[in-house]
Amino acid sequence: MTGAPIVVAVGAASHTGLRRRVNEDSYLAEAPLFLVADGMGGHEAGDRASAAVVAEFAALAGRDSLDVDEVRRALRRARDRVATIGGAGRAAGTTLSGVVVADVDGAGYWLTVNVGDSRTYRLSRGMLEQISVDHSVVQELVDAGLLAAAAAASDSRRNEITRAIGAGSDGKADYSLVPAEPGDRILVCSDGLSGELSAARLRVVLAEESDPQAAATRLIHEALVSGGRDNITAVVVDALHVAGQDDLYDTAPAGARRAPDEDTRPRAGAGGDQR
Repeated sequence: MTGAPIVVAVGAASHTGLRRRVNEDSYLAEAPLFLVADGMGGHEAGDRASAAVVAEFAALAGRDSLDVDEVRRALRRARDRVATIGGAGRAAGTTLSGVVVADVDGAGYWLTVNVGDSRTYRLSRGMLEQISVDHSVVQELVDAGLLAAAAAASDSRRNEITRAIGAGSDGKADYSLVPAEPGDRILVCSDGLSGELSAARLRVVLAEESDPQAAATRLIHEALVSGGRDNITAVVVDALHVAGQDDLYDTAPAGARRAPDEDTRPRAGAGGDQR
């Protein structure tokens, strides 16, 4: 096919927050890559680690689409770069979450990638779904039935993650393929946003703000009003046109499709490093 399999509009915003002195978040919001990396505050040079990962992926910007092998190779190179950062006997580290535009047999798909507890959501037909899975201690406890999901947000272990890029972790990334539909809205964010605003509030803001930049800016503002205890980053991506779909919502509700990689676990499971 010729041309991008998903034509998008995008908005992005980031803020240091009200309690931090350095913004350790980095993001990439240039087709076909929409990613957020959250440098680990408990380690040296988290801001440099997140920036290094984003810089590695930025070299792929401007393409119509990417496949999982290209993303996997970029992630390996990013790990190598992060491994050279750090000091005082402690390794730098970062999370990574987001979507990449992919072409599957001429159709547009969201290729998700996730390491750590930054999050990717999809708003589709009015419903908000988290399409990444947190690699965190509390998520593992929830999955094992040892902690109620409602208690996870206030649990004292909520900032302990089980996978990262760097920081002594060799945890693999999760990948999934999600069929895109015209009208999809993707939110990629650091936990400085998801830790301040509930999923219900995220859905309201994403539904009310038609412009993706306005939505990203408002999300940051509301997180600051709610406390702004961490760095906050939001990337909002709208699917304006999807290859193979002529009419809005002319396909069945989206579900995850397994990506051709041994690391892939679509929308289920969880990967410790502490942030």
